[in-house]
Amino acid sequence: MRNGLKTTEAQEQAAVIEWAAWMAKRIPELRLLYHVPNGGSRNIIEARNLKAQGVKAGVPDLVLPVARGKYHGLYIELKRKGGRVSDSQKQWLAALRGQGYAAVVCYGAEDARQTIMRYLSVTA
Repeated sequence: MRNGLKTTEAQEQAAVIEWAAWMAKRIPELRLLYHVPNGGSRNIIEARNLKAQGVKAGVPDLVLPVARGKYHGLYIELKRKGGRVSDSQKQWLAALRGQGYAAVVCYGAEDARQTIMRYLSVTA
């Protein structure tokens, strides 16, 4: 919570990206972390254009294209605490796991940071 208000998913995500930029001095792979801009409200014309360009409902928010252990990379669906995962998000996460990716839901920036650090420490 910030100033007594619940943080938004966008704020949680921005906090993860800011942390990754700061930590990239020590862990260079974090420079590869990026956000997939699928969410948000858009007007109907922009929504149609984005759909035609390949935007798909349910794609996870954050991607770390760094192989570790048996995984090709890490996908994170980031929710604020108490957030709900949609059916399309669950389907994407399952499909990505089936393709050899670590694909998880994190609740809040701290959960995402811990998940990323655990993922990067995998050496199997």
